[in-house]
Amino acid sequence: MPAVTVRNLPEKTHRALKLRAARNGRSTEAEIRRILEDAVTTNTAAGLGSQLAALGRRFGGIELDITRDSRPAEPAKFS
Repeated sequence: MPAVTVRNLPEKTHRALKLRAARNGRSTEAEIRRILEDAVTTNTAAGLGSQLAALGRRFGGIELDITRDSRPAEPAKFS
C-alpha cells in the first residue's frame, strides 16, 4: 500500500486533525485517510428531483393544473 508523508504541517493543523479524529472515533491517520478519500471521490449521481425531471422530459413532460390554496394551515389538534 502506498504511503504519503506530509512535511511542514503546521502544529495548529495537526492539533485540529487530532481533535477531529477523536470526535469521529478514529485515529489521526484514519481521519486523514477519510479526508483524502472524501476529497478525491466525486459524487456524480443525480438527485431524485433531477432524475424525475429527466424522466418527465424523456416522455414529453406533463402539464399540471395546480392551484395553491392560499388559506393558512389549520393547527394540529391532539385530543
